[in-house]
Amino acid sequence: MMDVETLHPSLLSADDVALWRSLAAAQAGFGNPLLGPDFTQAVGKVREDARVAVVRRDGVTLGFLPFHRRPGGLARPIGSPLSDYHGLVARPDAGLDLAQVLRAADVSVFRYTGLIDPNGVFPASPETDRTAYVIDLAETSAEDYLEAVRAASPKKIKNYRRLDNKLDREVGPVRLVAGDVSREAFNQLIDWKREQLLRTGMHDFLRADWTRELMADLFSVRDSDFRGLMINLYAGDTLVGGHFGIRQGATYHPWLASMNPEHAAWSPGQIFFLRAIAAMPALGLDRYDLGPGHDHYKRSYALKSITIGEGAATASGIGGRVASSMESVWNMAGAHGAGPVGQLRRRMDAIASSELTMSGRVRDFVEAVASKAQRRGGEHPEA
Repeated sequence: MMDVETLHPSLLSADDVALWRSLAAAQAGFGNPLLGPDFTQAVGKVREDARVAVVRRDGVTLGFLPFHRRPGGLARPIGSPLSDYHGLVARPDAGLDLAQVLRAADVSVFRYTGLIDPNGVFPASPETDRTAYVIDLAETSAEDYLEAVRAASPKKIKNYRRLDNKLDREVGPVRLVAGDVSREAFNQLIDWKREQLLRTGMHDFLRADWTRELMADLFSVRDSDFRGLMINLYAGDTLVGGHFGIRQGATYHPWLASMNPEHAAWSPGQIFFLRAIAAMPALGLDRYDLGPGHDHYKRSYALKSITIGEGAATASGIGGRVASSMESVWNMAGAHGAGPVGQLRRRMDAIASSELTMSGRVRDFVEAVASKAQRRGGEHPEA
């Protein structure tokens, strides 16, 4: 008989944490740090609504589904919108019925945007699948990998290397600092990212206190297998840009990619990638997981991609049927498309994921509408 215990991540037993880690490590699809218990517990320190559904059958623990319990029976992936990957980490032979798991966890609908599901527990939705990008050195050297990148785009890479030399001459000696612990640099990356989000009209997920607190907590960890990692590019003593994210073992998953807009003419983001890939072996990294989105630049450096799911899973019972009907209405209206309904739904989900109060969600939505109108006005100035 299946039993589902739903609890805050801080209440997980040591045995459950150890089992979760082993399940994640044993299946290639679950190898990202976002899918393990350490990330869930880190989020639990800054979010009271963090939960884990621990699924058992006849006293044997089968799997773990972390999520945020939101009003109305809605569940969002743990750490969303920072959780590029999420799913139910379980034994391959668990034979779970997801609809029953959700119902037992008192969840009507679980919305996901980066589903990893090697065991086929969630409903298939290939029409809404997305692509995520990975730099993988597990079976090749950094030199051979960079040569493959160069061979795929020889003119681009030649130009980026020219810009690297140009930056070195005109600003200062270019160097990559892997594992930078400068608090000033960390704060600067966040400031640059927030300015970029404002400038491009994207949702400022760093506006929420909990996202910045989570990153600051992980940035301060130095001696754990699961910790924050900042890699920065300098020209002389000038910070040009960098990445910050989480590392576990040989896998790195950046959250922030921030560049100094004053140095845009040198394409610092491209210079950064070439140097960061070269530095991976010295850092003990063989996987630089870039996640989904921004295909135009990620595709150039990530020679491997994975498919992730976007959609919603609903519970058995009347609550799940009502939720399923609502999701169907959104889907028919184009919620997963590139049109205005899809854009609206994604923006609403991004706001609702990071802003925990109704006033915060209303404020951000009003600002989003105003920002969009302002940008449209700028595209068609009066004569």
